[in-house]
Amino acid sequence: MFGIPGKQAITMTDAAARQIRKLMEAEGHKGLAIGVKKGGCAGMEYTMEYVDEVSEHDEVVEQDGARVLIAPMAQMFLFGTEIDYEVSLLEAGFKFNNPNVEDACGCGESIKFKDVDELAEDLGHKS
Repeated sequence: MFGIPGKQAITMTDAAARQIRKLMEAEGHKGLAIGVKKGGCAGMEYTMEYVDEVSEHDEVVEQDGARVLIAPMAQMFLFGTEIDYEVSLLEAGFKFNNPNVEDACGCGESIKFKDVDELAEDLGHKS
């Protein structure tokens, strides 16, 4: 695990927590799994999917009835991220304010993270 004792891996704005809770209640799921995968023009993409079972290795963050799960592989990349939910005239969706992102593509769907050694150093771990 890449956490800092007493500090949650991610935070949620009130809008994000409301939307996640609404999605969980509507579909009867245990939470929303957040992760990363290779892809997109910048190299990595965020993933989001409903979960019906919580793995003992997942980092679980709960806020106001919303539950987000982060797989161990993604924790280092997501630590310190704030999840927001924004609604505009043209779109509505989750936004990730992630301090570990070094660059993003023009469309905003794909990101590039800092070097793994740099991320580990930022979290006080050796790789």
